[in-house]
Amino acid sequence: MFDRPRKSFARFLKTTRAESDSADSAPQRRPHNLFEAAAVYVSARAEDDQDRIDEAAGWVTPEALSFGVSELACRAVVALARERDESPRTVARALLGLPAA
Repeated sequence: MFDRPRKSFARFLKTTRAESDSADSAPQRRPHNLFEAAAVYVSARAEDDQDRIDEAAGWVTPEALSFGVSELACRAVVALARERDESPRTVARALLGLPAA
């Protein structure tokens, strides 16, 4: 009964050890993920920093960047809605300058 979870956990530990061993032997830069790219892209857009916008846009595919930006927007609206004790719809419309529905 516990054989499958035990084997899965053993595989996980083995890969974790292998990653840490390889990281110790040769310093390698890990690739950027789509959420890092989205965070840099959005903050660069807010600061009007074209060089950083271009850099972040090159880290991932356009589709992945679009997904990351969308996810960031969703999380930001939810966080602001909780902070303001308002609905996400109200906050999103206010951020975009739209009239309350």
